[in-house]
Amino acid sequence: MTALPVIVGMGGINAAGRTSFHQGYRRIVLDSLAAQARQETFLGLATLMNLVTTVNGQLEDSQGNHVEQSDIEARFGEQIIAGTLIRKIEKEHFDVDATPWQQKMTLTASDDSAIVFETRRRDLPSPLPSNWQIDDLDNKKVKVTIAAELDVKHDSTRDNPIKSAGQFPTGFDPAIMYNSRYQPRGLQATIFAATDAIKSTGLDWQHIMNSVEPDKIGTYSASVIGQMDDKGLGGLVKARQQGDRVSTKQLALGLNTMSTDFINAYVTGNVGTTFSTSGACATFLYNLRAAVNDIQAGRTRVAVVASVECAITPEVVEGFGNMSALANIEGLRRLDNLTNDDEPDYRKSSRPFGENCGFTLGEGAQVAILMDDALALELGADIMGSVPDVFVNADGVKKSITSPGPGNYITMAKSAALATSLLGKEALQQRSFILAHGSSTPQNRVTESLIYHKVAQTFAIDNWKVTAPKAYVGHTIAPASGDQLAITLGVFSHNIMPGITTIDKVADDVYSEHLDIRNSHYDCGDMDIAFINSKGFGGNNATATVLSAKVTMQMLAKRHGDALMNSYVEKHSQVKDAQHIYQTQADLGQYSLIYRFGDGLIDENEIVLDEHSITLPGFEKAITFSTTNSYQDMF
Repeated sequence: MTALPVIVGMGGINAAGRTSFHQGYRRIVLDSLAAQARQETFLGLATLMNLVTTVNGQLEDSQGNHVEQSDIEARFGEQIIAGTLIRKIEKEHFDVDATPWQQKMTLTASDDSAIVFETRRRDLPSPLPSNWQIDDLDNKKVKVTIAAELDVKHDSTRDNPIKSAGQFPTGFDPAIMYNSRYQPRGLQATIFAATDAIKSTGLDWQHIMNSVEPDKIGTYSASVIGQMDDKGLGGLVKARQQGDRVSTKQLALGLNTMSTDFINAYVTGNVGTTFSTSGACATFLYNLRAAVNDIQAGRTRVAVVASVECAITPEVVEGFGNMSALANIEGLRRLDNLTNDDEPDYRKSSRPFGENCGFTLGEGAQVAILMDDALALELGADIMGSVPDVFVNADGVKKSITSPGPGNYITMAKSAALATSLLGKEALQQRSFILAHGSSTPQNRVTESLIYHKVAQTFAIDNWKVTAPKAYVGHTIAPASGDQLAITLGVFSHNIMPGITTIDKVADDVYSEHLDIRNSHYDCGDMDIAFINSKGFGGNNATATVLSAKVTMQMLAKRHGDALMNSYVEKHSQVKDAQHIYQTQADLGQYSLIYRFGDGLIDENEIVLDEHSITLPGFEKAITFSTTNSYQDMF
């Protein structure tokens, strides 16, 4: 009997806001929400953005004035809306209108005399250029005479043509939520996201750990670009050229595996599986696949699946921009028939399946908590859905390493076939939808829609619902498919399909005959199946088949019977109460991030080891060694 990996919690942060309890999803479909959900969303975003804080149980603004929850939208609504989703890059990252630059100059004497200047002796270059004459002056200074040209670089700025990104909500600062110790922004976001995910389960983490053998817990996470701000690899590679020293932390904390390590070391205290794999834009799905496979095989019973990327830096933006991959101001003006003096609507920079000119970079951190179905029922966990499989296929021989290829046909077709085998053709045809990669490039809109068109033809699907989260939060690279999973769970919960509201209409070259791509949100009814699709640079294609909570619970009832399901219902009610408490705290900005720096260290002297097992202090269950010989036929 194969274990079913079920989703019992999800947390994180991106341009739409907090992931837990669908806050980010709600921000995207804000205008379609009922009044109570809308008010909750504005409250949660106001506290997340530090516009409102809780003081002695009362909400206050930055001036200490009392604020009623019902007044938040009227007072801060425009500010909250403007400070979320894709927008002009804020100066917290860098000034896109005056981006720092090193201007090269060649200096030549303006007459027959040489170039002469004074400086401190210790500031002289080593070795000295052969055409420099040095004369000592007082106070450890020297006079330098150069009889030739002098090449120099000096601080300058340039106007950056790429001006928009999907940034964390304005004012959100994970660094002030815990003792962040000069950590890169991506790792700060990881601590926030992991805490949000764990607390969203409504289960005590220590109770979860004591419910299984310690080696049956796993963390699966990675970044792609790594931590590229000044506290990570970005500062490392720039330091020498800027005359600065490399810090003791920049190299280690800059690695793309650090999100895994931070979750293990500072949040969960995990001693089980630790796994990191990168697959360009499919990275979250790659790690999800590893977790799903381990749960199905019985190697893992609890999986923390994560990914993070905070790469809105001048260098990364320029790198993608010079590949002609990003939407720039010239392209947006051309699409909207604007003059060179007109400011584009940066909110609509990302336009999946419409007339577009490139993708929009985003930042995000997403963490999902999965369990095998038996453990989830035993603990009374809130089951949000399940992941029966994730398919990964490469493109084969390529000409351009960044161009799409045939691998995504395989992953999408396998996923559709799996859904059919599980739930039948009617469910696939009537109650499934696609979370498209939807990168917003002219090439992607054609190639990806053609895949969906052909799969839809093959499985006789008409009006296959398609949505594309990158229209709102941008392309977060590594956690992009985590953003898609967060939207999936929101759709399952609220039955509102996000339209691609950044486009006026579907582009003429999109293969839309069998697809339902709308530019407004709409009620989609109960959905049974979601397909999370990702097409990454280098041929890193992945598609996950995700089943709704309703379908998953029907499957579990069939497998486990009435007695166990009745017992689950009783335990689940307590979990729902705990979830409600955390949701209320989170909406009020009371996150209490988990950061166990040195807290709960394992005393190696207390480890008990014998031929059959190993027992670690702090863990109730021992790790038992396998005595099964899988290779009996070879002996």
